[in-house]
Amino acid sequence: MFVHKTQNKHVRKQYLKMRKVVYSVVLMTAILMGCATEKKESKTTTTTTTVLKTEGTTASFGVRGNCGMCKKTIETAANSLEGVTNANWNSTQKNMTVSIDTTKTNVLDVATSVAASGYDTALSTGNIEAYNSLPGCCKYDRDMAMNLKE
Repeated sequence: MFVHKTQNKHVRKQYLKMRKVVYSVVLMTAILMGCATEKKESKTTTTTTTVLKTEGTTASFGVRGNCGMCKKTIETAANSLEGVTNANWNSTQKNMTVSIDTTKTNVLDVATSVAASGYDTALSTGNIEAYNSLPGCCKYDRDMAMNLKE
């Protein structure tokens, strides 16, 4: 089908505007969740900051898990997305750092992919059926803190 160049430009502009809106919503949600978490933290001793950083094509967010098998599953779920160039989950800090090509994917898509594999993230809740099918050593405490400082 023939599409005129001006129509492509219009579609591209709409796509870029929508992407900015989605990123803004994700960022605002992360900030609000961080504020709500900070209020809860005054009553407890755990740290659960939602998003540690987002710089260019690198982002960090909390992911619950326990062991090396969790690490493999979490990183595989993130790396399965087109546009993810690197994914690393730190089991001590319960934190995921990803490098992405923002023209192909975004942080929320990565968090959703990890959640679909059964792991809670700071941005989305893990799929319960996938969680139930995890090996025993991977069944993490669903209330555990994420984004811990070393």
